[in-house]
Amino acid sequence: MFSIGEFAGLGRVSVRMLRHYDAIGLLRPAHVDPHSGYRFYTAAQLRLLNRVTALKDLGFSLQQVQALIDEKVDAAELRGMLRLRRAELATRMRQDTARLAQVDARLRMIESEGHMDTGDVVLRSIPAIRVAQLTATAAGYDHPTSITENLSPLYPRLMELLERHGVPVTAAPIAWYEPAPSGPGDETIRVHAAFPIGDAEVDPADGFEVVTLPPVADAATALHHGPMSEAFRTGQKIANWIDDNGHRAIEPGFAREVYLDCPMDDPDRWVTEMQVPVRLSTAV
Repeated sequence: MFSIGEFAGLGRVSVRMLRHYDAIGLLRPAHVDPHSGYRFYTAAQLRLLNRVTALKDLGFSLQQVQALIDEKVDAAELRGMLRLRRAELATRMRQDTARLAQVDARLRMIESEGHMDTGDVVLRSIPAIRVAQLTATAAGYDHPTSITENLSPLYPRLMELLERHGVPVTAAPIAWYEPAPSGPGDETIRVHAAFPIGDAEVDPADGFEVVTLPPVADAATALHHGPMSEAFRTGQKIANWIDDNGHRAIEPGFAREVYLDCPMDDPDRWVTEMQVPVRLSTAV
C-alpha cells in the first residue's frame, strides 16, 4: 500500500484533492489506520484515479464523474466519450485561437487609425465570369470560424469533382457571399466556393452548380496580404476609400474574394483580391 503522499505523487494529483475525493465518496482510500487516521491506497486504485483525472480535465464536473464511475462505464465506452469530449475541446480551442488572432489584428488596426493608406485601392470593372461552385451555410460574420469551417472544405471537394469530370479551371478560385436569413434577426449567410471554368461543357449531374457571376461595372478593389481572419483590415481600407471619394457600396458588400496566392502551409503569405461593388458619386 501507499501513503496518501506517495499515492498523490504517483497519480500526479495533490494530497488536498485526494482528501476531497475521499470526502465526497469519489475515491476512498483502501485502508484508514484507526489510530492515526492515515489514509492508504493500493496500486489498483491508480486506474480509478486516472479515470477521474481524465474526465475532470476534459471538463466533466465531479458530480458527472461520480455518475459515470457509478454506472461502471466500460473502457471502450469511456474511450469513445473521451474522444468526443476531446474533439469538442479542440474545436473550442481553434475557435478561441481564431478570436484571439482577430483581437490582435483589430488592436493593430486601431493603433493605425488616422494613418491608413488608401492609395492602393483601385477602381475597376469586373467582367462576367462563368464558374463551377459548391455552397454551404455559415452562422454569419460574427462567427468567423463558422465561415472558414464551412467554406474551406468546399474547395478540395470541388477540385476533386472538376478533375474527375475533366473540367479545366481557367483562373484563381473565388469566394462570394450572400445573406440567407430565415427570419428577423437571423444573420446567416450562404458561402460559395467557386472555380472559373470558361466555356467548358459540363454535365448537370456532375455534382456541382454552374453559374455566371454578373459583371460589376465599378468595384473598389485592393490586395489583402495575410490570413482571411484579418480581412477586415483591408475591408476598412476599402471603406475609407469609398467614403473619401463620396461613393456608395452596393449590397452585399464584399461581393467577391479572389485567392491569387494561397500556400496552404502559410496563411500569412496569402494574397487575396477583395472586390466591393460601388455606386459612383455623381461628382466623378
